[in-house]
Parts: sequence; C-alpha cells; structure tokens
Amino acid sequence: MIRARVAAARGAALRLARAAQQGKTGPVVVAGTVVGVATFSSVYASDNVLAPPKQPWDHTGYTQAYDAASVRRGHMVYAQVCASCHGLARIAYRNMIGVCYTEEEVKAMAEDTDVIDGPNDEGEMFERPGKLSDYLPSPYPNEEAARFANNGAYPPDLSLIVKARPHGVDYIFALLTGYKDVPAGIAPRDTQYYNPYFPGGWIGMPPPLADGGVDYDDGTEATASQMAKDVCTFLAWTSEPEADERKLMGIKWMTLLTVMFGFTWYYKRVKWSVIKNRRLELY
Repeated sequence: MIRARVAAARGAALRLARAAQQGKTGPVVVAGTVVGVATFSSVYASDNVLAPPKQPWDHTGYTQAYDAASVRRGHMVYAQVCASCHGLARIAYRNMIGVCYTEEEVKAMAEDTDVIDGPNDEGEMFERPGKLSDYLPSPYPNEEAARFANNGAYPPDLSLIVKARPHGVDYIFALLTGYKDVPAGIAPRDTQYYNPYFPGGWIGMPPPLADGGVDYDDGTEATASQMAKDVCTFLAWTSEPEADERKLMGIKWMTLLTVMFGFTWYYKRVKWSVIKNRRLELY
C-alpha cells in the first residue's frame, strides 16, 4: 500500500513537471510538488506502527509546571530500573537540587558514586566520590560494551529521549506499557520482545516495569502504569529542565508587554493625537 501511494504521488509530480515544460504551470508549483512527494513518502513510512494515545500530562500546558513529586518518583524508577542500561549524560547532580531533592540528599547521592578522575601528579587516573558538579555516570564505558551486554542492541542515552522521538512523552509511555504477546501467525524471536509501538514491532529491551518493582518513599502505590507515568515525567524534565523557568519568564514578559501596550495606546490617543491633529495657519 505504501509503495502504491508513493508511486501515485510521483506520477502526479511527473505529470506536473511535463505541464511545466509546456508552459501550463510554473516552476514554483513543481518545486512544491516535489517537496510534497518527499513529505508524503516520509509520513507513511511507518504504517504498521501504532500511534501512541494522547495522555493528559500535567506539564504540557503554557502555565503548567512539572509535578515535583512525580519527578522525584520518576528518578527513583530510573535509578532502580533504567540506570542499569541507560545513561543520563547531560544531567548533573546539581540539576536536581530544588526540583525533586534537597541539596543534602543530592550530595549524599553523588558521594555514593565513584567517579574516575585525573590524571593526578603522577599521570594516573584515580577514583573519587562524586560531587554536585559531576554528571550522572553511564552504565557502559562505550557503545561496543553496551551492545555486547545487550545482544547487539544499543540502549540509548535518555537525556533527550523525549525530544528525540516522535510524539515525545506519549511515545515513551506507550512503549513502556505496550508490551504484548506475539500475535498469531508471527514467529517469536529470541532475545526480542513484541511491542506494536516500537518501529518494526520488535524491541530488544525486555518489559522493564512490573507492579511493585519500586518502593516509593511517599507511599504511592507502585503499579506499572504509575511507574511509567512517573519516569516519563522525569524524562520530560531531563529533556527540558529549564521549561518551568521559561514559562514563568514568558508570562512575566507578556504581562509587561500588555501593560506597556496600554501606556502606548494612552499616549498615542490622548497626548500625541492633540499635537498630530492640530492645524497651523500662516498669516
């Protein structure tokens, strides 16, 4: 079906190109058609992949902020479930201060991690306790080691995963909760799992979430859907930690511009209009 649609679109583009050569249409139309064909073919390149359902997230509105409690729980899910395979190379420990942890909690968390630093005066690398300025460590030293440990699959870094995937946080939630039994007529695959939301339908990551997999410190029931929601909120924050500050600054600027517009209108209509509309007569 995809090939038929693309072939039909390309045929229409060729007909318009011939018409342009005969003077019936302009080159602008031809250029637009070529762009449309490219877009058409890319849109329908994943017909067999389910589109993730839209979820009512608390942080997606123009005046809505991240749920700090959910971000904290999401970090717990990441640390206990996801961190064994996925890294957060763009997030430092200090970024979590005031968002979901206190400074003392983050310091204790960083000091529990051994960081390779150096070289020292003797030119050798050494290990030291983590500091607030350190970034969260990757579970693997390089991509080859990651693939070797995961049967050839490469666990991506999750720092910008919400920005890097179509449908963003909705896709991540659907992927985490969308594992299904292999449909009838499809042969199972070793070391791969069926997930209709993943391109191709097969994913190398086993189902990561199960009821009771994490003990929340605030007493929230750790169901699979709750853990998926929390870790998605956390990953949305890691992809855009400055979102709340940007929204607040935007509201302040819009308020200031609205007030300034009122003053400008008053000055134009009341003060300047008298001078602008006066008539000078020469005697």
